[in-house]
Amino acid sequence: MEQFIKAKDFLNSKGIANAEIGIVLGTGLHQLLNHVDVKQTIPYAEIPNFPVSTVEFHKGHLIFGTIVGKNVLIMQGRFHAYEGYTMQQIVFPIRVMKLLGIEYLFLSNAAGGINLNFKKGDLVLIDDHINLLSGNPLSGKNYDELGSRFPDMSEPYDLQLKSLLQRKANELRIDLKKGVYAAVHGPNLETKAEYRYLKIIGADMVGMSTVPEVIAAVHMQLPCVGVSVITDECDPENLKPVNIAEIIEIAGKADSKLSRLFIEAIKGL
Repeated sequence: MEQFIKAKDFLNSKGIANAEIGIVLGTGLHQLLNHVDVKQTIPYAEIPNFPVSTVEFHKGHLIFGTIVGKNVLIMQGRFHAYEGYTMQQIVFPIRVMKLLGIEYLFLSNAAGGINLNFKKGDLVLIDDHINLLSGNPLSGKNYDELGSRFPDMSEPYDLQLKSLLQRKANELRIDLKKGVYAAVHGPNLETKAEYRYLKIIGADMVGMSTVPEVIAAVHMQLPCVGVSVITDECDPENLKPVNIAEIIEIAGKADSKLSRLFIEAIKGL
């Protein structure tokens, strides 16, 4: 708790206070920042006890500003198990954002589409998830100040926030699909056999993030919602090699849709 509070106090000293909404921008997703009245941009490296992004396309900045008059804290770059971070390090910023006052958490990521109805560039509302990561951010000492030892996960993604995003997508005429997200360790992409396995166990898409953040949010009773951008189609019977540059490019093309959706949802809160 001392580490969380030290980071919180540092950010308070930089003028970050009364935060309302936390946002995590996934791989290749950054256009939302064009709609933010930025008050502060703080490199992760300056924040006590914060991990530092090691992936070249994750900027590593915590941004404080306003969107449609609401105070937002935006993580421009997140942390992953494949970078060598522990689950506790991955969720450290989420816990600090909660201590800074956020009442809602919006998450985004790039994901591979296992459901063959999903095409590159589609937006998919995360309805539920399957955690295939090793470890859990709630392992070890429980921080009673944050939440209970055994949080319920029957509805990890907030029903009201999901309904709000679906409603706003309809208003904006954005095709927002719905699916189950499987989180794997990475950083390699999956084999054909692994894609078949993921489909059998009920996954519609697969990625390397988000789930630890959701577990930490649920632990703190912080309502959260997530949207995946489908960046590659994972049909094991017709699998083609894909590289990270293509994934970034496809995420960038869908980014404006996602930004509009998040802005309208934030307006509706």
